[in-house]
Amino acid sequence: MPFTANHMLVIGAGVSGFAAAEIGRKYGAAVTLSDAKIESDLPFDFEPLRKLGVTCVFGPQTEALLDGIDLVVVAPAVPVRIPLVQAAYQKGIRVASEVELAQDIALSPFYAVTGTNGKTTTTTLLGKLLETKYGKEKTGVGGNIGVALSKVADQIGKDGAIAAEISSFQMEASAYFHPHVSAVLNVTPDHIIRHGSMDVYQAMKERMFADETQGDVVVLNYDDERVRGMKSRVPEGVRVCYFSRKEDLAEGMVLKNDTLTLRWDGQELPFVTVDELGIKGPHNVENAMAAIAVAYFAGCDADAMKPVLKRFAGVEHRIEYFAKVDGVKYYNDSKATNTDSAIKALETFKHIILIAGGDDKKTDLTDFMAKVKERCDALILIGDAAMRFRDAAADVGFPEDQIYAAGYSMPRAVQLAHALALVGQTVLLSPACASFDMYPDMAHRGRDFKQLVCALPGKVELPEDLVEKDGGHA
Repeated sequence: MPFTANHMLVIGAGVSGFAAAEIGRKYGAAVTLSDAKIESDLPFDFEPLRKLGVTCVFGPQTEALLDGIDLVVVAPAVPVRIPLVQAAYQKGIRVASEVELAQDIALSPFYAVTGTNGKTTTTTLLGKLLETKYGKEKTGVGGNIGVALSKVADQIGKDGAIAAEISSFQMEASAYFHPHVSAVLNVTPDHIIRHGSMDVYQAMKERMFADETQGDVVVLNYDDERVRGMKSRVPEGVRVCYFSRKEDLAEGMVLKNDTLTLRWDGQELPFVTVDELGIKGPHNVENAMAAIAVAYFAGCDADAMKPVLKRFAGVEHRIEYFAKVDGVKYYNDSKATNTDSAIKALETFKHIILIAGGDDKKTDLTDFMAKVKERCDALILIGDAAMRFRDAAADVGFPEDQIYAAGYSMPRAVQLAHALALVGQTVLLSPACASFDMYPDMAHRGRDFKQLVCALPGKVELPEDLVEKDGGHA
């Protein structure tokens, strides 16, 4: 559906809403941007939008905002259950996500990735792999990764490729979205407060490939039971490529003699060994498998992909080693916004000083705290979730004298970790929670943590690549 709006209302003044307002004006619509917060509580300067002719309305949102509107674009952070969006549906006004707006204006295909965990790593790697065919200038990476997908689609134009990280929030207001290739990495409990149940959460994930057609491909994790079963709901005529780290599939991405290998249409294409792969850990083998499969179906050459797979070392905020202080290594895993993701980080180390907590998603903590007891020497708790996390840790027998409260203060958490940590231990921020009780997003939380660590007294050493890239700033 090409962009046709004359009068557009954007609800939610975050990164996606800001970009949607800009795109609306560029394509000729009159645009109103609305947010329930007052302007002073939002971390943006809205004057550039006003100069473009965007009407900005902050505070209480009444149905009068819908007068004359023929398109409502809903930012990912805004649930469709709010009264203003429901009123738009009732009035027969088209409601779309910012992702769907990107679809309206895109002239190049999307290669989309979703899942509870691993999306950002996989999408970033996918973007690097797509560059081997389309070049840097004609390859875009956007979506839930922190860059609005509509902005990327507009910049890339035609004859390119767009790697899109897609969240369940972005699919909630999407009536259609049509990637050429989709990948679903995993589905574990998350965002239940937003969606109401695991079944609805999974349905939002599946919505990503619901409008694929003949010639498109869906890449699914065979080792995840929920994801494996999605094959029965893939549209007719769309091929499914499984990937598996554990099973020797006759067709799909597999590990053969420890080498990531694609079996497809009678061919067997080896890529790199697990040891050669730049990103480490079993979960990252799965992420790489998914990225390879998507890139292959995007037309990328196997041999051209191999150097990228060896070089790519991961993304910021995901088990990111960024400093050593007085002989103790510090890792930023701020992207671990749920327990399953945090468990993967805990499995990477032993003797951990763990900083956890934040905006509580109320998910079950049993498996997470069992892993905390197994791997952690001390537990430092922050944010809204601190008391529930403390009780859950005590319930599994974690020593209460090794549980520390830092309130809503990351500086206090870092000071405690520094005071406790000894050589041979690892300090890990892996919150198992969202960040919204203390920060605008997980990236702000991760960068604050890194800055505080790098400002600690004592001998601070940075990995050589960080020194070269950032001039000594983490």
